[in-house]
Amino acid sequence: MKLRILDILKEKNKTKYWLYIQLGLSYQNFNKIVNNETKSIKFENLKTICDILECTPNDLFDEYYSGN
Repeated sequence: MKLRILDILKEKNKTKYWLYIQLGLSYQNFNKIVNNETKSIKFENLKTICDILECTPNDLFDEYYSGN
């Protein structure tokens, strides 16, 4: 699974910085989430991202296969 946050921001003509300000997370944690460099995400943060981007968790995640 990977997060589609950057894709959704682009679709909504919003910037990473705009989302960063809205979320109020540390920049290090925010950057890891947005760039798919995190192994986990708190449900609270997931809900907040969905509320800010006006989307559902299904919209946020994209399934991918490693080609094994």
